Amino acid sequence: MITTDILIIGAGPTGLFAVFEAGLLKLKCHIIDALPQPGGQLAELYPKKPIFDIPGYPEVLAGDLVTNLMEQIKQFQPGFTLGETAETIEKLEDGSFVVTTNEGTKHHAKAIAIAGGLGTFEPRKPILKDLEFYEKEDRGVDYFVKDPEKYRGKKVVISGGGDSALDWSIFLSNVASSVTLVHRRNEFRGALDSVDKVQELKQEGKIKLITPAEVVGFKGSERIEAVDIEINGARMNVETDYFIPLFGLTPKLGAIANWGLEIEKNAIKVNNALDYQTNIDGIYAIGDVNTYPGKLKLILCGFHEATLMCQSVYNRLNPGKKYVLKYTTVSGVDGFDGTRKEAEKAVVKSID
Repeated sequence: MITTDILIIGAGPTGLFAVFEAGLLKLKCHIIDALPQPGGQLAELYPKKPIFDIPGYPEVLAGDLVTNLMEQIKQFQPGFTLGETAETIEKLEDGSFVVTTNEGTKHHAKAIAIAGGLGTFEPRKPILKDLEFYEKEDRGVDYFVKDPEKYRGKKVVISGGGDSALDWSIFLSNVASSVTLVHRRNEFRGALDSVDKVQELKQEGKIKLITPAEVVGFKGSERIEAVDIEINGARMNVETDYFIPLFGLTPKLGAIANWGLEIEKNAIKVNNALDYQTNIDGIYAIGDVNTYPGKLKLILCGFHEATLMCQSVYNRLNPGKKYVLKYTTVSGVDGFDGTRKEAEKAVVKSID
């Protein structure tokens, strides 16, 4: 059983920043996320796309923002349960909660903060015969690259035309024995430097590029041995150990929708006049997953909501104890790992 003060469901930017605000209040956090790495949409869908509305950053790449947030919360030592989704919740007599994931991992928390962005992300799957058979028990179809070493020395076919398909083709070109990138168009929707890099690796023979084309079938009885590719009305067969379709993610509220929360248009209603708490005492919703009058789905709004949520949790867990808000420029930041960040002390010196 994993125990924590605040269990955060969703490792996107709002969930990550909540760890920092909780840490200032000496509250420990653990995060559950269905994706194999922190960052939510920023890490999975557009890590190389610039964001222009983060205060203090005229421009910052989505992936860099995630890196910075992870660095910011490092000293508060959050725990992570990645690649799993929150399935069931049980409220105990003392007001705390037990949340169990689809893999059976149990988490005991004094408060819950749902920061799931647009919900649980599920991969967009191609419509192919026998797909369900090959996606089970490591038979050859993967939708996420959780461990690149899994593909070392293997033949890999990647399908897709966005940043994920480009970036993983580039990365695995130095890991797999062969990488074939298939896209239904000649044009790619990705960072220009990634497109140029794929072009360079194609010329070096490290990536085989097949466009405009799409995977239309599989061969192999026990697991994938090859994929059938349709190109200009003709069929070709490419031997492979793994097929990785990277067509983006579909957001769904998932099992959280069955927790008894008040839902409106696939979003969780909260009390924005106070602390972004839901209709269930002790459960909050922050970021894009919530809704209230005047709601704006912006990262900076999620940061604000996370801050007020943490203050509310502190008051809930420490009834009657007054917390005096101090600016970090004055108080400094003490990490759970023993580190301390503080402004340089002013020098006291008389002038003759």
